Amino acid sequence: MKKLFQITDTGKKELEKELDELKGRRGAIADKIAEARDYGDLSENAEYDAAREEQGLVESRIAEIEDVLLNAEIIKSSRGTSVRLGSKVELKSGDKVVSYHVVGPVEADPLAGRISNESPIGLALMGKKVGDIAIITTPKGSIEYEITKLG
Repeated sequence: MKKLFQITDTGKKELEKELDELKGRRGAIADKIAEARDYGDLSENAEYDAAREEQGLVESRIAEIEDVLLNAEIIKSSRGTSVRLGSKVELKSGDKVVSYHVVGPVEADPLAGRISNESPIGLALMGKKVGDIAIITTPKGSIEYEITKLG
């Protein structure tokens, strides 16, 4: 059974853009490999090894993105009364206020404010409503956040 990847429409567009960029690099990598082959003995040719490694990484990422896009289920922004996949949520702990967009694991990027619904923070928030307290356990200890806004 194939795995469905839940992504937002924005996440899908970002993956499509990355896929186009990676496919565009194929020609340059092939040129590097051909140039490195011209240096002779491949057994001790660092340029050849580096070009082949780059080719492998690019082809792996292309295959990964194509699989995600082929099995993507687009999630809509959620404006319900409780936190769920697609929700934008604002949290408050003391004077600290943070905002997150709850997304699937494929497009999670905590530094950009996108957290996975499968992450510890995402799991603690799921199903909560405005005014609810979410207790999030981190390596530094537990933190209580009040949900102040859903969007």
